[in-house]
Amino acid sequence: MRLYIVRHAWAYERDADRWPDDGKRPLTAEGRARFAKVAKALAQRGFAPTAIATSPLIRCRETADLLLARLPRSTQLAELDALAPGSDLKRVMEWTRQRQGEDVAWVGHSPDVEELTAALIGDAHASLRFSKGAAAAIRFERLGSGHGQLEWLVTAKLLGC
Repeated sequence: MRLYIVRHAWAYERDADRWPDDGKRPLTAEGRARFAKVAKALAQRGFAPTAIATSPLIRCRETADLLLARLPRSTQLAELDALAPGSDLKRVMEWTRQRQGEDVAWVGHSPDVEELTAALIGDAHASLRFSKGAAAAIRFERLGSGHGQLEWLVTAKLLGC
């Protein structure tokens, strides 16, 4: 199976006056437009999860929705509290195991996406950097922490977006 990990796209800066609840802070119009191009580029290169799990925070949900727009209608979407800031790898892996080996994507936050990726490829101390809108693909013969092989990690800039 292949697991894709995506960092949410470009959101507005924190602003307690506009968004007292930071979970409601959305993507910027430019961030949505730019990530729509990223989603298109990924889809053209074989990005095709059958299910997407996203943090319930609005910036991740909006990012996941942009991915869904480029995938078959049968692609399922789930909001998981386990992908909110401070992600819970064990709970997200349980959700992923229920997909029975299908390719899936997780949409989350930094530094969680870096930490999740590092743990999955077997080096919890690996220094990885996901810029906003970046995505990685991890291949598993057997799903489990430390059993993944990083196939690629791309940024919007590398995709020409």
